[in-house]
Amino acid sequence: MDNKKIPYKIYLEESEMPTSWYNVRADMKNKPAPLLNPGTLEPMTAEELGHVFCDELVEQELNDKDAYIPIPQEIQDFYKMYRPSPLVRAYCLEKKLGTPAKIYYKFEGNNTSGSHKLNSAIAQAYYAKKQGLKGVTTETGAGQWGTALSMACSYFDLDCKVFMVKVSYEQKPFRREVMRTYGASVTPSPSETTEIGKKILQEHPGTTGSLGCAISEAVEAATTNEGYRYVLGSVLNQVLLHQSIIGLETQAALKKYDIKPDIIIGCAGGGSNLGGLISPFMGEKLRGEADYKFIAVEPASCPSFTRGKFAYDFCDTGKVCPLAKMYTLGSGFIPSANHAGGLRYHGMSSTLSQLYHDGLMEARSVEQTSVFEAAEQFARVEGILPAPESSHAIRVAIDEALKCKETGEEKTIVFGLTGTGYFDMVAYEKFNNGEMTDYIPTDEDLKPGFDSLPKVDK
Repeated sequence: MDNKKIPYKIYLEESEMPTSWYNVRADMKNKPAPLLNPGTLEPMTAEELGHVFCDELVEQELNDKDAYIPIPQEIQDFYKMYRPSPLVRAYCLEKKLGTPAKIYYKFEGNNTSGSHKLNSAIAQAYYAKKQGLKGVTTETGAGQWGTALSMACSYFDLDCKVFMVKVSYEQKPFRREVMRTYGASVTPSPSETTEIGKKILQEHPGTTGSLGCAISEAVEAATTNEGYRYVLGSVLNQVLLHQSIIGLETQAALKKYDIKPDIIIGCAGGGSNLGGLISPFMGEKLRGEADYKFIAVEPASCPSFTRGKFAYDFCDTGKVCPLAKMYTLGSGFIPSANHAGGLRYHGMSSTLSQLYHDGLMEARSVEQTSVFEAAEQFARVEGILPAPESSHAIRVAIDEALKCKETGEEKTIVFGLTGTGYFDMVAYEKFNNGEMTDYIPTDEDLKPGFDSLPKVDK
């Protein structure tokens, strides 16, 4: 099709929106390894998981056979308030780069939470309400997940307790206030409000926290308060399932204009955005219907994919959560206080880890200053101030487009723009003032985390 006929923004009609989530595990030859009970090191049963998670979410977590899971009508109706989200042709960026590449981004920042996180938050809140619970607990890094969950809980009249990574709590006070506006209680993590938080503070005085710390506190809060369950914004299979709405819409929008992507890029922290974007396309690859180059982009300061080990590890710093087989830096690894709070998790989704281990996708790590250079370059020509997390994908999308400029190849690049950066102005200020630095952990820095990996013979 003539490129001139492709609009800047491709929207689906409401009637074209997906009515089922896609479960990529159903098409995987090598399934993700099961979660293990931290006490017995045996595979977690549905009953055991039900003490932590909502019942129907447990079913979704364990389901690796059904390719499509129907989206309940109430969730479909909620989605229609801000979905379908646009697939945007980055014509101005292409022109600025002077590249023959065609660049598209799926923009997920067009809701109050400012990110893709609402796609799973509303689903998890729905199932909690359906089960008759009083409320839920969770962790949040950059604050986007906590914001999304507070919105979803407000919609269903559920209590919401959020443990926010301390560095982000301090850097992003306005994100915190949005959560409180929607009725959530927000606690900086690690805190003195849980036994695990107290222990972490004793072992790491003055720590800026990590997602692993915050997860431990949120799980303790859920399991010690009757009528509460824990919900998670990334990593888990159920979250990747809900986020597949991103990839399904992207896939449908591209097919509407007969566009075949060559490269699909997403930032990677725990895996929700990356998994949601690539899952339907990965399904095509797994079934032998098409081939794509998938690139996961992570911070050089927290390089789970590129420098981690593929092993069973605890999902949290306090070692109370199930063990997952994943690419990990060790549950005790606490990254430097970088400005991409949502990408500060020590591990990676088991599903994505298995796909990466099987050679079906590649990963790159990028330094913080390089990421913000790309963010500002994008903002100045495309008119959206991107979140630091999303800017990792922008960095590599620009790099790939410049490679096309060198070779003359007309490749089609798609990346996920998962959120806006309007609550990240402290980070932009440091970059603009020349105060931002890059930190790359040495092998010696990573060794303690690897040495502490649990000995699991599975």
